[in-house]
Amino acid sequence: MAGNNHGHTPAAWTGVTIAFIGFCVASAFTVMAEPVGFWAGVAIVLLGGVVGLVMRSMGMGQPEQSQGRRLDQSKERAEA
Repeated sequence: MAGNNHGHTPAAWTGVTIAFIGFCVASAFTVMAEPVGFWAGVAIVLLGGVVGLVMRSMGMGQPEQSQGRRLDQSKERAEA
């Protein structure tokens, strides 16, 4: 598990941050019993996913691993 970066990429952090803000907005409007605000928060959560995917497609996500690199990582784990 230490061989990969667990999504520590700009795309992942941006998407999660936007989604977290959306959860906060939806939660606040739930407490205030305002359905329009709640749905706006849900839209922000979905926007976070879209932004993360767009950023990943722009090359800001986790790089693709080649088969040779995976084998090297497997060997390193076996040796550790």
